[in-house]
Amino acid sequence: MAELFNIGNNMKIAVLGKTGFIGQNLFNRLVEDGHDVIGCSKSTGVDLLDYNLTKQFIDTEEPLEVIYNVASHGGSMRYVRDYAADVISDNLQMTLNLYKAINETNRNIKVIQPFSNCSYPGDSSVQHEENWLNGDVHKSVFSFGNSKRGIYYISKCYSDQYKINTVNLLFPNTYGPGDSTDPNHTHALNGMIIRMLHAKRNGDDKFVVWGTGQPVREWAYIDDFIEALVKAIDLDNVVYPLNIGQERGYSIAESAKMIKEEMGYEGEIVFDTNYQDGDPVKIMSKEHFHKSFEDFQWYDHRQGIANTIKYYEDKI
Repeated sequence: MAELFNIGNNMKIAVLGKTGFIGQNLFNRLVEDGHDVIGCSKSTGVDLLDYNLTKQFIDTEEPLEVIYNVASHGGSMRYVRDYAADVISDNLQMTLNLYKAINETNRNIKVIQPFSNCSYPGDSSVQHEENWLNGDVHKSVFSFGNSKRGIYYISKCYSDQYKINTVNLLFPNTYGPGDSTDPNHTHALNGMIIRMLHAKRNGDDKFVVWGTGQPVREWAYIDDFIEALVKAIDLDNVVYPLNIGQERGYSIAESAKMIKEEMGYEGEIVFDTNYQDGDPVKIMSKEHFHKSFEDFQWYDHRQGIANTIKYYEDKI
C-alpha cells in the first residue's frame, strides 16, 4: 500500500497525499535528496479517512521522523462550494486520524503541513500572520479555508497535551507542471492555462476569464513551494502558522495576459462578471518569512508560466 525507497541513512519521511500535485513533487525531491521516503494516498490503498489504515501506515518497523501532511480534499471555488460539507469533514477527519495515530504509535514524529492563504479573512489585503484568525474566511472558499483553520486547532491541541511537534506553513496559490489536467480540479492558474490552451487549439477568437480579472493574487511556483517544505525540516514547533510569502501579487487579468503572450494565443481576453471574484487581494507579508528562510530565492513568475504552458502542451 505504501511506496518505499530505502536509499540512504538520512531521515525516514512519509508523504501523505503522495500522488497529488504537491505530494508527487515533494516525494520526488525528498528521494533526490537521499531520504528514506514512503508515500501513500487513497489511490495506493491508504484511505486516510480510515483510522486503522492510517495507523497501520504510520506504525512502520523503522520509526518515522517526519510526516508531510499534504493530503487534502479541495478543488475550484465552485467545487468547494458545491461539496462544502464533504470538503470540510474529509479534511478534518483525515487530520484527526493522523494525530490520533501519531499519539498512539510515535509521539516523536514531526508533522509538516501547508495551509492555503485562502484561510485568511476575506477582507485581507497584505496578509499578516497575527491577523490570520481575525475575521471570517471569504464565502467563496468557506469550507476549504475553514478546514485549514480546523487543522491548526487540532495540531495545537495535540501540541498542548501530547507535545507533538508540528510545523504549519501558510502558502499562496501554487501553480506549475504536474497538476491535474481537469480545470475544475487543478489550481487556479493552471486551470486558466488549460482553458486557454483549449481555446487556442479550437481557434476561439475569445477567451473568457471567470470574474472581473481585478482580484490580486500572490503565486508560488511549484519548485518554490517544495523548496520551502523541504527547508521546513529544520524548524520545530511552529504551530501557529508562518507565511511563505514574497509580498508581491499580480491581478488575474495580468496573469491572463502573460499566459496569452507566452502561449501565442491570438484571441481576445474577456471577463465574465457572472462568476464570483473571491477575495479582492491576497498578498502575504514576508516579514517573518525571511527570519526563518534566509536568502530564499523565488522563481520568476513569467518563466514559471512558460514552463507550465509547455507541460500542458505536451500533456493534453
